[in-house]
Amino acid sequence: MDSLFSTTAVSSILVKRNGGISCQIPMAHFLTNSKRRPPKNLLYPRRTKLPPDPGVNQFLKKRTSDPHPDTSYPDLIPSEKIGLPEEELDELEETAADNYFANDDNDSDIVWDPEEIEAITSLFRGRIPQKPGKLNRERPLPLPLPHKLRPPGLPNPKIRPRTAVSSRALMSKQVYKRPDFLIGLARAIRDLQPEENVSKVLNRWAPFLQKGSLSLTIKELGHMGLADRALKTFCWVQEQPRLYPDDRVLASTVEVLARNHELKIPFNLDEFTKLASRGVLEAMMRGFIKGGRLSLAWKLLVAAKNGKRMLDPSVHVKLILEIGKNPDKNMLVLALLDELGQREALNLSQQDTSAIIKVSTRLGKFEIAEKLYSWYVESGHEPSVVMYTALVHNRYSERKYREALSVVWEMEAANCPFDLPAYSVVIKLFVALGDLSRAVRYFAKLKEAGFTPTYCIYRNLITIYLAAGRLAKCKEIYKEAENAGYVMDKQITSMLLQAKR
Repeated sequence: MDSLFSTTAVSSILVKRNGGISCQIPMAHFLTNSKRRPPKNLLYPRRTKLPPDPGVNQFLKKRTSDPHPDTSYPDLIPSEKIGLPEEELDELEETAADNYFANDDNDSDIVWDPEEIEAITSLFRGRIPQKPGKLNRERPLPLPLPHKLRPPGLPNPKIRPRTAVSSRALMSKQVYKRPDFLIGLARAIRDLQPEENVSKVLNRWAPFLQKGSLSLTIKELGHMGLADRALKTFCWVQEQPRLYPDDRVLASTVEVLARNHELKIPFNLDEFTKLASRGVLEAMMRGFIKGGRLSLAWKLLVAAKNGKRMLDPSVHVKLILEIGKNPDKNMLVLALLDELGQREALNLSQQDTSAIIKVSTRLGKFEIAEKLYSWYVESGHEPSVVMYTALVHNRYSERKYREALSVVWEMEAANCPFDLPAYSVVIKLFVALGDLSRAVRYFAKLKEAGFTPTYCIYRNLITIYLAAGRLAKCKEIYKEAENAGYVMDKQITSMLLQAKR
């Protein structure tokens, strides 16, 4: 049961069964004492917590759960202590302290069993000793991981974060290698007045250029015939530490000057070939060949050979094609072909290979053309219609018609589209074989493809129709050739007159 006490300062104090206290204070007493009372933190300071007894092991202390715990010293908030006299507060604190230490003395009387103490202390000793037995026992294999059991699938695409880039940065990354921009620079330099310097155009775009950018500009100035402007552009590049040294710009300038006959030739070519780079030597060779100075190109090639400098095979091919146009210099062409064949590793393009096959056929070196074609196919490359046509003409010139016919079937099997020179060579082959039906069929294919027959094609068809005795077809082809604007030679005309008689 709850009990009720009354005093002069407190109207009633209600003490509950669980030890709690509730106070009912009259408002008049609170108002009379509110002006002279000190602050709460000085009137009721918080009691500090007592430190634990150092003689008692806190880990081994066994806490018992009491169904009716003693709460004789409850924590009172300051609002519940308002208006209590100091004498009653001291009595409450002393009673609570006695109950607290009494409970602590009761707990200290608990006795632990040896097994419980051993079990608890063993947790702090370290590793628990194992039972004796088989030390090197075999452990089971780990379970297979799920990602290794799944079939390999397509990799996830990389998701690159899109960062905002300024237009100036994009321009600086793209402008320096755009052909339209570099050719536009050449046109702007061309439009300058004679007394104006190229720096007027180049200084504006200098921050956007990189090494090798002006190589195309200098070549375009060479195509325009402005070798002096190309040289001034190169001099401007030399003044830019960020753009020079650069072999590509130097090689382009040397090629332009050599093609326009404005390059000063050093007296000692042997020393020059030892000091110059391979790109500069090849550019000089190309400039001499395009400029028609074949003697200087030959001297430079001999000096490079004496200095054991290996040039690109394309330079040899260009020199072979230009020298091969002169029948009096066939010996030089043969020497270049032999030198090219002695190389261990050839690196020829499809166009260069086809050109050498044509030159070899014109010189009567049919075996060189066959070997070159076999090397090209064995290298894993696919021949073009130009190379097929050159090989058919090579075997036709060697009078190996059946072998040439096998190349035609190879072209058909590879679905290689025929061009006008291919149709011309194939029809000439069928005329040599006397195969009228195939010659007529390929002549019809030529017209279906939209090509206009040439004079040689008309002449070959008239010849094969005359050999077959079909005069009506001969007259038809003859009139078609005249309508196309061709005039047949006297030999064909006399053959037609004899056939009419």
